[in-house]
Amino acid sequence: MTDPTRTEENSVAHQGKHWIEHWEPENEEFWESTGKKIARRNLWFSVFAEHIGFSIWTLWSVIVLFMGKDYGFSPADKFLLVSTPTLIGGLMRLPYTFAVAKFGGRNWTVVSAVLLLIPTTLAAIVLHPGTSLGTFLIVAALGGVGGGNFASSMTNINTFYPEKHKGWALGLNAGGGNLGVAAIQLVGLLVIGTAGATAPRLVLYIYLPLIVIAAVCAYFYMDNLATVKGDTKAMREVVKDPHTWVMSFLYIGTFGSFIGYSFAFGLVLQNQFGRTPLQAAAVTFLGPLLGSLSRPTGGWLADRIGGGKVTFATFIGMALATVVLILASTSKSLVLFTIAFIVLFVLTGIGNGSTYKMIPAIFRAKAKVAIANGAGETAELLKARRLSGALIGLAGAIGAEGGLFINLAFRQSFADTKSGVPAFIGFLVFYGLCFAVTWAVYLRKPAVQPTSERGLALAGAEV
Repeated sequence: MTDPTRTEENSVAHQGKHWIEHWEPENEEFWESTGKKIARRNLWFSVFAEHIGFSIWTLWSVIVLFMGKDYGFSPADKFLLVSTPTLIGGLMRLPYTFAVAKFGGRNWTVVSAVLLLIPTTLAAIVLHPGTSLGTFLIVAALGGVGGGNFASSMTNINTFYPEKHKGWALGLNAGGGNLGVAAIQLVGLLVIGTAGATAPRLVLYIYLPLIVIAAVCAYFYMDNLATVKGDTKAMREVVKDPHTWVMSFLYIGTFGSFIGYSFAFGLVLQNQFGRTPLQAAAVTFLGPLLGSLSRPTGGWLADRIGGGKVTFATFIGMALATVVLILASTSKSLVLFTIAFIVLFVLTGIGNGSTYKMIPAIFRAKAKVAIANGAGETAELLKARRLSGALIGLAGAIGAEGGLFINLAFRQSFADTKSGVPAFIGFLVFYGLCFAVTWAVYLRKPAVQPTSERGLALAGAEV
């Protein structure tokens, strides 16, 4: 297998096949003549591999719909089952972020894709009535490796693109990956609608060859950037920056909501409104689908009007949608509940795109200050890419754990009241905190002049 664009790109490859030593995306001439083609190719194959990773990560949101009375599991057991890969997936994002710098973006994409074969194959082996909950929890936990793919993919793609295109590129990369949630739920709907609720293994048999294809494509068509190879200090630097913890908190509200609701939506419909597996599956894919498609829109809007403004408006919208969910739950209106939940998904997608655009913008602003004070431009821009890549991985890891909290909140809420209302009230309070923090840190007029690091980093137009 060969790539026809390789001939034009040989001038930037000096450390062996698939390794690129010279990379200057902020250099307009370099970007237009060479960089854009390479970056786009890596982006598309990264999206595909990440897409499959998301599908395997959220596999158990589909599998639980197949688990009827023969399995003997309570609603609380099922919420615990979908919470487990959420927890592990978030934890895996930290080592996956380091892996890009250690092994190269292309190399790690291959490895991370191959790892998906393990939980998928094991699920096919144990998936039958009579298997213990503990066994299912172990296999579901292994599926958490799919959650790590997002961090390595986003960290990798962040290094390929110039600042002015990061919002679009990161939004497209993440949105295409997020679509893996809707895709596997659509596959589950197809299987339930055609083969019935007793054939969950068909879902796994569909994904096993797709995993292999993702690994093969990454092996032949992606590249490693030597400019980030061996960089293990960025994470230690970034954890000292207060913006790291602010952005991680905000990402709990956006991505944590997206992934948490993706796991829980079908179970909530079954337990609160008595939907059958087919009825639940016919609706659940819509939320993740529209939430994934709206993510690039969030990045695009952030590129044009500022990530802070978009994020602030998104959290207000999420709070309002949650109020509607509470009203729909208390009035037992399935139609209103479903519409509000899907709107909430769309808003999480927009917020995901805008918050990730804010991350490189913050470090770009810091780099501008350093350059204005006499620091070298090349070194400062490279540092900005390193630190933003590290924060993307860290925020992704912390944000994913928001999905765990959502599912545990639903589990307790249904165990205590047989309703999701107490959980939604908790989510409403949290979204209120998120839009308050966004305004206070990124939109409120800085107390210092924008010629300082803090002023630039906090300026709404920049971030």
